[in-house]
Amino acid sequence: MGTIQVMDEVLANKIAAGEVVERCFNVVKELVENSIDAQSHTIRVSLVDSGVKEVVVEDDGIGMSREDATLAFSRHATSKLKNLNDLFHIASLGFRGEALPSIASVSVVTLKTSRDGVGTEVHIKGGHIESVTSCDLQQGTTIKVQDLFYNTPVRLKYLKNLYTELAFIIEYMNKMALSYPDVKFVLSNNGKELLNTAGDGNLLKVIYAVYGIDVAKKMIEVNGENDDYVISGYICYPEMAKASRNVMTTLVNGRVIRNQELNRTILDSYHTYIPKEKYPIVILNIDVDPILIDINIHPQKMDIKFSKMDSLKELVSKMIKEQLKKLLLIPHASVRDRETVYEVEDSLPVEPPKSILEEEETPKQQKLVEEISFDFEKGKEESNQEEYRIKEMFPVGIVHKTYIIAENSDGMYIIDQHAAAERINYEKCLKELTKDKIETVPLLVPLKLEYPKDEFLKIKEHYDVLENIGIFLEEFGDHTFVVRRHPTWFYEGRERECLEKILAIVLEKGEFKKDRFVYKTAATMACRMSIKANDYISKEEMKFLLDTLRKCENPFTCPHGRPTIITYSNYDLERLFKRAMS
Repeated sequence: MGTIQVMDEVLANKIAAGEVVERCFNVVKELVENSIDAQSHTIRVSLVDSGVKEVVVEDDGIGMSREDATLAFSRHATSKLKNLNDLFHIASLGFRGEALPSIASVSVVTLKTSRDGVGTEVHIKGGHIESVTSCDLQQGTTIKVQDLFYNTPVRLKYLKNLYTELAFIIEYMNKMALSYPDVKFVLSNNGKELLNTAGDGNLLKVIYAVYGIDVAKKMIEVNGENDDYVISGYICYPEMAKASRNVMTTLVNGRVIRNQELNRTILDSYHTYIPKEKYPIVILNIDVDPILIDINIHPQKMDIKFSKMDSLKELVSKMIKEQLKKLLLIPHASVRDRETVYEVEDSLPVEPPKSILEEEETPKQQKLVEEISFDFEKGKEESNQEEYRIKEMFPVGIVHKTYIIAENSDGMYIIDQHAAAERINYEKCLKELTKDKIETVPLLVPLKLEYPKDEFLKIKEHYDVLENIGIFLEEFGDHTFVVRRHPTWFYEGRERECLEKILAIVLEKGEFKKDRFVYKTAATMACRMSIKANDYISKEEMKFLLDTLRKCENPFTCPHGRPTIITYSNYDLERLFKRAMS
């Protein structure tokens, strides 16, 4: 007798359950997706103890006949694929036919459904059908899953605490509600309602139900298309960015997906608008011909492959950047998150600086003007006010030698002088770094830079990129470089520091990408070149700083995503002092 045998179906289903059903969230996911495929308009999910004891999913979809209701628990039984060709044109959320048998093999399942005037109730325990009986007619299908993993105690042991399990389910239900605004979703746990959407097709209403009114008011509708993709949805104002990447929701033909390359494109589109480790609230639905995608690459169908990824990335990036450029992105002081803390790089000097008023001459003032005086808009006349994204502001004073107070007819403004100067110098450096021909000046005394052998070789590998930004290294032995000239925009007196900072970026771990290297170099150099907190500047310098900031492509944030400016409107001021009541 041979040693190879065909596996028992119940055993095979339990093995499949190891991939398909890892936790309570997976049960909810598979059942809700089946309800959507069944053309449901209302889906109710009721949990007991975060789904560990019980999950009930009730819908008003097309239901099942008695034959289909029993066959649905057989492995690879599906109504969504008929032949091999269908695998390349998948339009449904489910298609493998593994979910129901996998769930049933590790729990106690009761299914009630009706179709064609026949009501059916199926009771299954541990993968074995115990009874098939008639039941009352009802619209749609109700599936109750109890005692999950009762017969696989090892899996039950590794479930997280109830709050963690519930958090996974809430996150998933939120994303499904955002995916299908025309479906009413209701979620409750132990009798407490956690989500209830209108199901009237208004995506902004769903955003309000999921994230609250403050976020809903700060969302912008976006649309874009090319020959391959059609995109619609909402993106948030940068000030609403959150610490969790889960707020980025991307959908492909209504399916929630997680694609690192696509998420990176969205983040790059917000480059310098939001701080590092912050993520924008984004809901983007991508419509595409199913022939251009492959969703059959992961057991949970969360990842996806695009055959024309470059075309999609270009469309997403262009759509978001163009929309952000149209917005006035000055955060409103009266509604800002009081708990938000932004890191300020090099914001406080080690020693208190001397006031320029105490100096006989004004080299510091001349240096400030020299640093931020460059031509943003060649040929643009100063009088062409409508070209700038911020109205002219008039400084009236400064607080703690750090925050400029300014005004105009719209209200009062508070400007972080370091962040403002950093934004100006960042765009200056970026402009210089991306020139076709970089201007350099010779050093009176060449600089020698020594590195360990491994770092020395890594720097050599990127000679071409360094030369493109005006840094020419000559080998001087096995571990040393000699630098005889440097770009004209280097901070005078800090040439060595600038070079070492740039080479440190080259040596950072991870994949080296030229564009990212250029942006980070510009941001690093801008920070070193800019005035700091506690640096005294005169009112004339404040005015010059504010006028130059207005000319920036993005005057609202520093290169690290911190705000440069916040505002109180005239109405806010009147309300604060009880001159206006609301």
